[in-house]
Amino acid sequence: MTATHISDLLRQGRPLKSVEFYPPKTEKDKARLLLASRRLQEFRPDFVSVTYGAGGSTRQFTQEITCQLQSEFGWLMMPHLTCVGSTRDELFSIVRDFHHAGFRNIMTLRGDPPKGSGKFVAVKDGFRYASDLVAFIKKHFPDFCLGVAGYPEKHPEAPSFEDDLAHLKFKVDLGGEFITTQLFYDNAAYFDFVNRLREIGVDKPVIPGILPILNIGQVERFGITLPQDLFQQLKRAGKDKARQRQVGIEWATDQIADLLDGGAPGVHLFVMNLSKSALGILHNLRERGYFPD
Repeated sequence: MTATHISDLLRQGRPLKSVEFYPPKTEKDKARLLLASRRLQEFRPDFVSVTYGAGGSTRQFTQEITCQLQSEFGWLMMPHLTCVGSTRDELFSIVRDFHHAGFRNIMTLRGDPPKGSGKFVAVKDGFRYASDLVAFIKKHFPDFCLGVAGYPEKHPEAPSFEDDLAHLKFKVDLGGEFITTQLFYDNAAYFDFVNRLREIGVDKPVIPGILPILNIGQVERFGITLPQDLFQQLKRAGKDKARQRQVGIEWATDQIADLLDGGAPGVHLFVMNLSKSALGILHNLRERGYFPD
C-alpha cells in the first residue's frame, strides 16, 4: 500500500469529502456497515475514519474494520485512537501495529470517560490529554499525519472558549496537522471558530464535521445548538421518519454548500453506519456542481 498523508491531500487545494464509521459489534452491524460502504463507494471518499467506542471499548473492532475497509475498498483509512483505558506501552503497540499495516494517518483524541463516569481519569502510566497522545506518537512515529478535534461551540469541559482554543493550539503545535470539528448546525459557529483560531496563529486546515440530523432528540443528546428554522422544520415533520430524514438531508446540503463556498477545505460526514442520508446529501451536492468526480 502506498502511504498517503491527509495533509498532502489538503495541500492540493480541492475540497475533500470524507466519511466516518463506527466499528460494528455484531455480524448484523458489520453487514450494515459494509452495505453502506458499497453504496458510498460511488462517491470515492478521499479518506475514511473509524471511531473508538465509548471508553475505548471497541479497540479490536476498530483495528479489524479499518484493515478490512482498506483491503476491500482501497480507501485511505484514518483510525481513531484515544487515551481511554490504555497505558503508554499499550498505545505504543497499537500505533506500531497500525504502522506495520501501512497506515499513516491517525485521529488523536482524549476520548470520553467510560459509561457511568462523570470525569475522565487517566489509567496508571496513561495519558490525560489528547495533546499528550499527539506528542507521544510524533516522538515515536514521526511519519504519521495526525488529526485533532475542535469544538466550534466549545468543549463542554472547557472553562472558557479562550481556554479551549488555547488547548487546541497546543495540540497543533505539538504535531496536529489538521482539525476536524465536532458537529454543528449553524455555519456562523464554524466560521467564527476558524477566524478565532487564525487570530491566535493556528493556520492548519479546519474540516467541518457534519451529522445529518434525524430528529430533535438526537441534537439534544449531543448538546448542540439547534437553529430555530431547523427546529421548526423538524417539528412540522412530526413522527414521519422519512420526512425527518429529508429535512436533515436538505439542511446538510445547504449547510455544506455554504461551507465550501466560504472556503472550508472539505466536509467530513458522520455516517453512523447508515447510507441513506449521506447518499442523499452527496447526490444533491453533485447536482449543484460540488464534488463532480
